[in-house]
Amino acid sequence: MPVILSPTDLADLLRSVAARKGATPAQVALAWRLARKPWIVPIPGSIKLSRIEENLGAATLELTPAERRDIEAAASEVEVQGARYPEALEARTGL
Repeated sequence: MPVILSPTDLADLLRSVAARKGATPAQVALAWRLARKPWIVPIPGSIKLSRIEENLGAATLELTPAERRDIEAAASEVEVQGARYPEALEARTGL
């Protein structure tokens, strides 16, 4: 029976990789996203310059194939719940 991981387990993994890399968990998550499909660019929002600079650090963070596999495996086990948008906003998207 496969082990089902929680979002907390995924966050713990991101923190662990970040600690080894001298990075932040946000940088690891963004670097993983960029490594998966570099033509899909995440656009995290922020109003703080320090967070924007932190996010930019993900572009130069290199994850090993094993780290990418571990994060992918953990992320695939997290069950996504809930709607993407509140109902009223979803209606406005035309989706």
